Amino acid sequence: MMVAHDKGLLAMDENIRACNKRFAKWEIPQNEGPRHAYRGMIVTTPGLGESISGAILYDDSI
Repeated sequence: MMVAHDKGLLAMDENIRACNKRFAKWEIPQNEGPRHAYRGMIVTTPGLGESISGAILYDDSI
């Protein structure tokens, strides 16, 4: 089983190109700094571990 009972799986496997496209719409610089901050914000969300039991990451996230 991949996930614990009543918990989900966080899919953070968005590639660099797709992330940059999203950032361009919001006029956010498309480089490593903002992508790192964005993903960091997600994984440091208080209580996240109460809702997920694992995550799928893209190479850039690791």
